[in-house]
Amino acid sequence: MHALSFHAGPRALAHLRDHGLRARDVAVIPAAAGGPKGLIFQALDQWLFGQWLPQAPRERALIGSSIGAWRMAAACHADPAAAFARLGQLYCGQRYTAKPDQHEIDLVCQQLLADFIGGHEDEVVNHPQHRLHLLTNRGMRGLADPRHRGHEALGFAAASLLNLASRERLAHMLERVVVSAGGNAPHWLSPSFDKFTTHFSALNRANLGAALLASGTLPLIMKPVRGIADAPPGTYWDGGIIDYNLALPYSRIGEGELVLYPHFTEHIVPGWLDKSLPWRRAARGANRGWLDNVIIAAPTPEFLRLLPLGKLPDRKDFKYYGLDHDARIRAWKQAIGEGGRLRDAFAAFAARPDPALVRPL
Repeated sequence: MHALSFHAGPRALAHLRDHGLRARDVAVIPAAAGGPKGLIFQALDQWLFGQWLPQAPRERALIGSSIGAWRMAAACHADPAAAFARLGQLYCGQRYTAKPDQHEIDLVCQQLLADFIGGHEDEVVNHPQHRLHLLTNRGMRGLADPRHRGHEALGFAAASLLNLASRERLAHMLERVVVSAGGNAPHWLSPSFDKFTTHFSALNRANLGAALLASGTLPLIMKPVRGIADAPPGTYWDGGIIDYNLALPYSRIGEGELVLYPHFTEHIVPGWLDKSLPWRRAARGANRGWLDNVIIAAPTPEFLRLLPLGKLPDRKDFKYYGLDHDARIRAWKQAIGEGGRLRDAFAAFAARPDPALVRPL
């Protein structure tokens, strides 16, 4: 059984043919939003950041939104394998009442993050090689400062209609904020590359928790984060609304440098509101050249059939299992265990890459 499928842009595929897959060539690692789906990469993440990439130390950009931001923060710990295990344990262990309100969900998530990064802030923001970039969204107009949930619902209804008309129009309602370790904007994200105003702010130990929380703050389900220290004042939500699968201008990073993207699927969906709009997929649009140097490693349908319910863990599992938290936790931990097949498949490919197994993006 093939647990992973590999997909590459033309520059990346040519590089694989000429040089194989070398850790020293990996310059950027993106991590998508997707909630519990991120659990499936625990074993692969532990191997990548704990064993393979450290063999070739160099500066790398780790960029993520929502659960992807949390995963990349785990990668920046001094002991990434332990950090990924802790994140998985804490994420699986979420427990809620039958009908949790925003306050309850916020308290659970805040405690999760406190237990995850507490005492590790300095090592995360000052990693000697990794530069962590956390994506979040700042509200404008009707989302600039909604006073109650009804106003927020109206704001996101307007945002959805604008996005349906065109992704560019969503920029009237939301701005991208990148909170970056080292305080410098990644050269490949500036100057501007799309219609969204993009702000760059310095990540530090004082704002790490708020930035991680903001990056994963789901509209209407959680209260918006009202302010991040050292970032533009305002109201913040989940970075995945604009950057769900991180359709970013990776081709700017430089000749011979690769983007390695463990992802839930071969498709790059630009924003959360684009999920039901297949014509928005990044490899089909005017900016498809952004992915020329990207390698995606994604679970195969055969692998998914091995998982509980035959799919990746997702937020719908909270409703499916209801108050039977123990059953959900068992299912998610079983999925994490099966994720070891993804690690083994990637390690085998890295040791002996076969370009014939790689499909074009």
